[in-house]
Amino acid sequence: MSFFDEGAEPTRVTRPSRGRRSGGGAGGGGAQRPPREPVRRPDRQTVRVRQAIGLGVALLLVILVVVGVKGCVSSRTENALKSYNRDVTSVVTSSDRDVGRALFQLLSNGSQQPQDLQVQVNQLRLAADEDARRARRFDVPDGMKAAQDKLLLTLDLRAEGLRKIAADLPTALGRGQPARNAVNRIAGNMQGFLASDVVYRARVAPLIKQTLDDKGIGGQRIADSRFMPNVSWLSPATVADRIGATAGAANQPPAPGLHGHGLTSVAVGDNTLQPSPVVNRVPATPRITFHVTFQNQGENDESDVRVTVTVRVGGRTITARKTVAQTKAGSPAEVDIPLGQTPPIGTATVDVVVAAVRGEQKTDNNRQRYTVIFTR
Repeated sequence: MSFFDEGAEPTRVTRPSRGRRSGGGAGGGGAQRPPREPVRRPDRQTVRVRQAIGLGVALLLVILVVVGVKGCVSSRTENALKSYNRDVTSVVTSSDRDVGRALFQLLSNGSQQPQDLQVQVNQLRLAADEDARRARRFDVPDGMKAAQDKLLLTLDLRAEGLRKIAADLPTALGRGQPARNAVNRIAGNMQGFLASDVVYRARVAPLIKQTLDDKGIGGQRIADSRFMPNVSWLSPATVADRIGATAGAANQPPAPGLHGHGLTSVAVGDNTLQPSPVVNRVPATPRITFHVTFQNQGENDESDVRVTVTVRVGGRTITARKTVAQTKAGSPAEVDIPLGQTPPIGTATVDVVVAAVRGEQKTDNNRQRYTVIFTR
């Protein structure tokens, strides 16, 4: 034991006691908190019911999400297919109306200069090229890939045919064997136009319809397409007649003596038209017919004399023509030319032309222009 430990008491360290908390005032007599009730755990059946409800709610949410996504995708697909069908309708309407119809009206007006006709046909070729370029920019849904391929083939056939025909027109309107060869080539290139119509009707339109039907999309108009008016244009004789080519007899000189015609008068019903600037009024009806009177002013009978009526009104051009089988030397001739459709209401320019015949030197009296107001 050390010196410092001798006689020392062990030291005890005590902590002050904590008084009980009272809930009341002085005197420590406050009420005590009631004892807690024991926590009751849910039985196994209840837990399973709750889990089933939770799973059901989660499954319902998943189904709603899937249905919503599927609905959005389905709506997007439907809109894309409808939009593509509208684009096709627009481009084939442009091709038929603005290019095809205009082309055959030009070719049927066999009184133009070869170079002028070539320029006009080349302008239509540019429009056909633009139709094909526009179609290549379409947003094509997956279900329309096959239809798109055939649509491009249709438009390319038309543009290529126009290019070749324009190149041959000046030669076709010349003389001799080169002219006959060019007419034959033009008739051959008409096959491309016919093929384009067949491809569209047999493949493009049915493929579009099939895809729309497969997706349950109804109420859509699927455009038809007809570029070439009739198959008679496949005949070189028809082509030569319509464009005013003389290839069939170009290697033979005209008969001796004077040749040619002079336009005498034009009437619609009882109304004899007066040349411009006089204004004529004509009721617009579906059966408008121009009665054209002209005179063989030469010393020779003439055959296959073409007479053309061209009406320009409201941004439209309507052309009608007839061929007079024969005119007698020094004698009058006449022909009725139905317009074939109701002209738009408004002021029109009407040109009437008797095509020049072989050997005709004076042609300024073969045509006349009239100002006509078509009324209701």
